[in-house]
Amino acid sequence: MAEIIQRDGTWAFDGTTVRITPGLHRSVPLFRQTYGEVAVPLEAVAGVVFEPERKRGRLRIRLREGADPLLQATGGRLPDPADPYRLVVDVDRAGVAEYVAEEIRRALLLDQIPKEPTKAYLLPGPPVPVSVRSSDGTVSFDGTQVRIDWADTSDRVKRATGPRIIAVGDLVQVEWLPNSGYEDGFLRFVTRETVFSKLPPEKDPYALDLWGSARRDLLTALVATAITARLPHPSTRNGGEQAQRRPPTAAVPPAADHHDVLLRRLRELGELHRDGVLTDEEFAMTKAAVLRGF
Repeated sequence: MAEIIQRDGTWAFDGTTVRITPGLHRSVPLFRQTYGEVAVPLEAVAGVVFEPERKRGRLRIRLREGADPLLQATGGRLPDPADPYRLVVDVDRAGVAEYVAEEIRRALLLDQIPKEPTKAYLLPGPPVPVSVRSSDGTVSFDGTQVRIDWADTSDRVKRATGPRIIAVGDLVQVEWLPNSGYEDGFLRFVTRETVFSKLPPEKDPYALDLWGSARRDLLTALVATAITARLPHPSTRNGGEQAQRRPPTAAVPPAADHHDVLLRRLRELGELHRDGVLTDEEFAMTKAAVLRGF
């Protein structure tokens, strides 16, 4: 057993699994504490490295492309402190960190683990049901459907449409961008009907606009990951190994369906305008954005 215990967490390798447990110190980000322990099977590992620095070093593990729904959902955009595959190491524990890294590297060689992209997820993602309260509303996922309950501060167009419920079978993909604290983020649910929509997140009833607490809004990655783990693996969407090297692209609906979707969206906007939910200016702006998207 190769193990290193640090304030940020513990890494333990038993020859087949790297078990990563977040630390309990208050400096450990809320996302890491909530995501919990991650058990990484050796076959999901592409490499490991220890990067020594003057005061503290970093132990990093690199996973094979397509092995982890968390990395697929977040696209490498998790802030470093929230990244479960990175461990800050005190300078006096550098030798232990290098030993752990060497043990993992040796096992990769002995087991001849390939570095090519995987054709299925090798990690499960968060358990369901999962629910997160964000700055734009509460998003929940029970394994079969997504539900968004808008906050009082959400755009009134969103609040007027009521809770948004989306079956997982209708989803093409999930797009996630973190709230950095300087720029807003979003969690967008892309369906076959909204694949061409270019509405800004604050107006899009299929998206959460993340503008509040960056610490809490980061938890929306839990929902994005849980859904991603239950969508078709990226290797199956575009056919072949080349698709694994490209970001997943949404399926394009037939022309007739495309036209029906456009008419439906315009009809919904017209009803909101007639009911006084949308002002003339808001209706014109939203209608223009829908037409541009299509």
